[in-house]
Amino acid sequence: MINMSVTIAGVTLKNPVMTASGTFGSGQEYSEFVDLNRLGAVVTKGVANVPWSGNPTPRIAETYGGMLNAIGLQNPGMEVFCQRDIPFLKQYDTKIIVNVCGKTTEDYCEVVERLSEEPVDLLEINISCPNVKEGGIAFGQDPKAVEAITKEIKKRAKQPVIMKLSPNVTDITAMAKAAQAGGADALSLINTLTGMKIDVNRRCFSLANKTGGLSGPAVKPIAVRMVYQVANAVSIPVIGMGGITNTEDALEFLLAGATAVSVGTANFFYPTATVEIAEGIEQYLRENHFEDIRQIIGAVQ
Repeated sequence: MINMSVTIAGVTLKNPVMTASGTFGSGQEYSEFVDLNRLGAVVTKGVANVPWSGNPTPRIAETYGGMLNAIGLQNPGMEVFCQRDIPFLKQYDTKIIVNVCGKTTEDYCEVVERLSEEPVDLLEINISCPNVKEGGIAFGQDPKAVEAITKEIKKRAKQPVIMKLSPNVTDITAMAKAAQAGGADALSLINTLTGMKIDVNRRCFSLANKTGGLSGPAVKPIAVRMVYQVANAVSIPVIGMGGITNTEDALEFLLAGATAVSVGTANFFYPTATVEIAEGIEQYLRENHFEDIRQIIGAVQ
């Protein structure tokens, strides 16, 4: 019997495969394709303190090896989420990780406090949001801001806190160390890379927002490198993501030091990817005579 379970901040997942925020809703629309009971965790779409309408359209563009999105974290707000989405997910034998977004530190703290009474397992804090009080620079692009917001959230959170790091920085390890110094229980990375696409026939931007977040297979080598760097710079668990499409991709992140992995863009074109990756990892362990998934985490030489 192969042990596929991993533990993040005291929460044990049956396997290391989860969904990436914003690519899976809160599981409802995917539940007809995917048995959610077979996932280590479902990571929800970003939840804010009030409803967000998101950015103007068009806000998605396909690119070579991936996609750009400028959805703008559209969501119905925390009250609808708590009344509708949590009860849905509680039907399944999987862990619930709520992705939290905000425009000010107070916004984040309001959501975290509201969720403290809810039956969710972990909180993932999206610090790639623009900090409106600092003129729009993302919280996650300044180590001091990362540490400060992590500390404020940790004061109020009842659940363990995962800080989701932005790759749009010079030194990812500085951000990781700042989050750990602020008390983060785990880290997840990478979020999307800032990109742009221009329609040459119409001579206009493909996205109304001009720029968007690049995700998909094109970003995977950058993501693997950053996960490796961070896993070797901090002592808390790392959740790896960025362009994971198949088992081999997921194994790269585990070998680089990730305790778990999130599958994102692949869900759009290959809805059963998560479950097939979980099965594939187990098969890899069996074929290579490993009895426990922890034997391969960080095992790259």
